Order: sequence, then structure tokens, then C-alpha cells
Amino acid sequence: MTHILCRDCCQVFDGPAEICDRCSGRRLLPHAEIASLDIAHIDCDAFYAAVEKRDRPDLGNKPLIVGHSGGRGVVVTACYVARTFGVRSAMPMFQALQLCPHATVIQPDMAKYKRVSETIRAIFASATTMVEPLSLDEAYLDVTENLKGILSATRIAEEIRARIRAETELTASAGVSYNKFLAKLASDHRKPDGLFVITPQLGPAFVETLPVRKFHGVGPATARKMAGLGIETGLDLKAQSQAFLQQHFGKAGAYYYWAARGVDERPVRADRIRKSVGVENTFAADLFTYEAAREALREIVDNVWAHCERSGVRGRTVTLKVKFTNFRVITRSRTGQTPIITRSELEQLGCALLEPLFPVARGIRLLGVSLSSFGEAARRDPEFVLPV
Repeated sequence: MTHILCRDCCQVFDGPAEICDRCSGRRLLPHAEIASLDIAHIDCDAFYAAVEKRDRPDLGNKPLIVGHSGGRGVVVTACYVARTFGVRSAMPMFQALQLCPHATVIQPDMAKYKRVSETIRAIFASATTMVEPLSLDEAYLDVTENLKGILSATRIAEEIRARIRAETELTASAGVSYNKFLAKLASDHRKPDGLFVITPQLGPAFVETLPVRKFHGVGPATARKMAGLGIETGLDLKAQSQAFLQQHFGKAGAYYYWAARGVDERPVRADRIRKSVGVENTFAADLFTYEAAREALREIVDNVWAHCERSGVRGRTVTLKVKFTNFRVITRSRTGQTPIITRSELEQLGCALLEPLFPVARGIRLLGVSLSSFGEAARRDPEFVLPV
């Protein structure tokens, strides 16, 4: 039986056919195109906020912000209603509440989100062993050799989305394509609760029309730098030579060069090894003395070490992150020959990195501590940073 993909609604159905039996679309792709699609990117929609709304039906269609309240609090995520007012992740909470003063603010509950994540990851694992988690609710899946015996990556993605809805009462968006870069773009294209497919025929042209700020791997600072070089779209990026991009963006230049052409050779890496674990805290009042900063550092070290104890990871590199009142950020690191095995040792190293910074010309608004250079005992999960 020949399989047909409708490019309008992304349904896969059995052919031959001239019109999609779901949406009556006519932009149909035959089996040869479908067979080349083997990468899916699945991403739950506004995950933390969606979990809270699921558990608080009274919130309904009201704007919800998950984050830390107070003068220095930040938005972790916002529901789609709040986003219509301009609220975005990582935005200062005071600014978010200026934009949406009637929003409900809920402190993040990481333990609850992790429990829901375990259900979602089990759903991923039921489809394929080739799963590369990116966060609690997001992953790449290589379905070339899947556990369902289904030839269509699109059908697998639809089944995963249906199971997530049935088992967690949450929605997820999915992108299906022939590489990771395009699968990620595809999942973002029809959020929330959408499915989009980018085929080899569509890929290069699709990339050319996008603003570079939508490219995975191009953050705000890089987007501004590209704009300064006259690079606003994928087509602008494609017009640059690889040498030019490497000159201005270093090793990332080669990635940008090929991404602008819809090319991404990165494989899906199952059980990606966590590179670091860290905790950071933004303070309600700036810190000016070493004594005050050292006291604040102790709570951060407590949280880092608590995770190390739960997971069994031990690392050799301690990194201190400091953000000043003018938002300048500096980091200081120290790597030992052997892993850190006690909380006291972690605190001592953190303080040794902190003390030379004093006296400070400006107050400190944020401190963070992370541990990396893990040994063989490292847990295989995405790296993360938790706010205190």
C-alpha cells in the first residue's frame, strides 16, 4: 500500500489519492518523500504552566506566569494567554506584571514537573530507543528503526502526541523532518498543539524565508551581531561564505553555513551525558561584602550538593558565576585532579573563587555555582541549572 502525506494538515493516509480525506487538501506527497523523514522533535507546550493549569482548573483561560516573585524574580515560563500580553521566559517578573498585571503567579514546583516528565519520557521510549532529551518535556527522536514497526515518522509523532494528551492531559507539538535542525524548526512552526513536516523538497526554501533569530542555536546576542553584518534571514545567511561566518562566529560559523542550506549532519544521541549541574540565585538586595556573598553562596552550595547526593555524580570542575548590578557577568573556574567528594570541599572551592573578587565596585545581583567534569558515574540526562 502506498502512503500519502498531506502537506496542509500533515496527515498520513493510504493512497492512491488526489485529495486529503481530512482537510481536502491537494498538496500530497508520495511514499518516496515520506520515507526520507526519520527525525522527530517533540516539545510539550508551555510545559510548567500547562501542568499548573491542569492541576488548577479554576485558572481556565486566565493568564498564568510560573516564576519567582519579588523585585528580582524572573519568569520561568508563561501560558499562551500571558504570552499574548508580551510575557516571555527569562523576563524580569516586575516587567511581566507591568505587561499583564492580572496574571496569576505560581512558584515553580520542579519535583512535580519531573514526575510528569517521567511519564512523557516513558512514552518516548515506547516508540524508539534513540531518544535525545533536551529538557524535562522535549526530545529528539530517531525513528529509523522504531519499536512500533511503523514506516511513517509522522504517524509515530501523532501517536506520541495522542498518548501525551491521554496520559498527562497536556498538549505537545511535533516537528518531523530529515535532520535535527529542521525537525526543531518544524515543531516550533505550529505551536501550540501542532504538527508540521518539512521534507527534503521543502527544507532549503523553508529555511531561506525564516528570520535568523528563529534558528535553533542563534540567541539574541548572535542575532544582533548578525543584524549588524546585514544578516536578517536564512537567505541572507546563505549568501555568506563559510570563511566569513567562521571569521565572525568561530566554530559555530560552519554550523550556520550548513543550517542556512537545510543541512545538519548531527545524529540523535541517545542517553546524552549530562555535562554539568548548577544552581543560581538572584537576590532581592544587592550584595556588597564578601561576608554577605559567602553566606549566600552556602545556600547555593547546599542545593548543588543535594543533587549530587541524589544522583551520585561527582565532578572535578567548580565554576562560579557572578552577575553585577550593571548585568555584567563573569565566571571563574577551578579544576582539580580528583573529583570533589564532600560538600565542605565544594564550598571551600566556591569561596576560594569568590574571595578575590572583593572589594567590588558594583553590587552583586546573582551568584551561581556549577559542577562539571564528571566521571563515569555521571547520570545520562540533559545538563541543567536550577534557580534557588
